[in-house]
Amino acid sequence: MSGPNEWLIYRGTGEPHDGIAALPDPPPWRDFDGAPLVAPGPATDSSSTRRLGEHVAEMHRPSAEELEIVNAALYLRRPLLVTGNPGTGKSTLAHAVAHELKLGRVLRWPVVSRTTLGDGLYRYDAIARLQDVQIAASSRAAGGPGAQAATPGGIGSYIRLGPLGTALLPTAQPRVLLVDELDKSDIDLPNDLLNVLEEGEFAIPELERLAEREPEVEVLTDDGQKVRIRDGRVRCHAFPFVILTSNGERDFPAPLLRRCIHLELGQPDHKRLATVVRAHLGEEAARAGDDLIARFLERSRSELLAADQLLNAIHLTHQAAPTSRDRLADLLIQRLDRPR
Repeated sequence: MSGPNEWLIYRGTGEPHDGIAALPDPPPWRDFDGAPLVAPGPATDSSSTRRLGEHVAEMHRPSAEELEIVNAALYLRRPLLVTGNPGTGKSTLAHAVAHELKLGRVLRWPVVSRTTLGDGLYRYDAIARLQDVQIAASSRAAGGPGAQAATPGGIGSYIRLGPLGTALLPTAQPRVLLVDELDKSDIDLPNDLLNVLEEGEFAIPELERLAEREPEVEVLTDDGQKVRIRDGRVRCHAFPFVILTSNGERDFPAPLLRRCIHLELGQPDHKRLATVVRAHLGEEAARAGDDLIARFLERSRSELLAADQLLNAIHLTHQAAPTSRDRLADLLIQRLDRPR
C-alpha cells in the first residue's frame, strides 16, 4: 500500500463505494466458516436517512484517529465499543459505516435493564404454536369447511431471529449490528455476550432436538426475510461489524473490554456541529443557526447537552418569529444533568 491512508476501508466520506471487497482476510483466530451462505440483507432503510440526514455528503469527516480505530475493528473482526456523552454520534457511526460500505440495513438491538442475550439471538413463540395446534385439532374435530387447511405450520413458523442472531447468519459480507446503550443492561448481559462474540455462533435448542428428523428448518429473520437453519445452529461466515454504544454510566468487565476495540467520542466542536446541522437541515438553516451553535457550545462547557436538542432548536426557530426565537431555543435546549 503506497499511501498512509491506502489501507482504510471506511474513509468517512459519506460517499458509498465497494471498498469492503478489498478487506483482507481475517486473522486466523477470527476466521469463521459458516455455510451455506444466505442472501444479503435488505438495503439501507429510512432509519439511516434519519440518522445521517438527507445531505449525507455534508456529514462531518471523522478524525484520523477515529478512522483508524473503526478500520482496526473491521480488519480484526472485533466489536467496536463506542463511548461518549449522549448526542456525540455513537449510534450514527453504525449507520455511516453501513451507508458508505453498502452493507445494507443496520440491525439495531436497543438494550434496556430487562434485556437478555436470548432477546438478541432469537424468540420461540411456544404459546402461539400450542394455540395453533389446539385450533387445528378443534377444526378437524368439527369437520367443517377448511378443516384440512387448519393444520399448523412447522416449528420454524414460530421462531424469529433477533438482531444479533440475524447478524451472525453466514453472509458473504458483514452485516452491521448496533447494540445500543449496553450500559443500560442488567449486570449479566456483558458477560453473556462474551462467548457469542468470540465464537461467532449460537445454537437453537428447539431445532437441535429435531435435527435428525428435520435437518433444515426455515425461520424468519429480524429483517422479515426467511432463511434456512441447518442442524439447529447459526454460525457466521463474515463476522459482523458490531458497534456497542455506552454513555459511560457503568464499567464493563475486563474480558469484554479485551475482546473489543475502544473508541471514545468527545464533545463536538463548532465545525462538527455545523456540518451535522447542514447534513440534516441544509445550508440555509446552518447559517441561520450559527449563533445557536455558539451558545450551545458555550453551555456545553458546564452542562450536559445533546446534539439532537440543537437540531430541534434550529429546525423550530428557523420557522419561528424573531421575537420568540431565543426563548424557544432555551426551552428546547435544557441541561440533561440538572438535579431533579
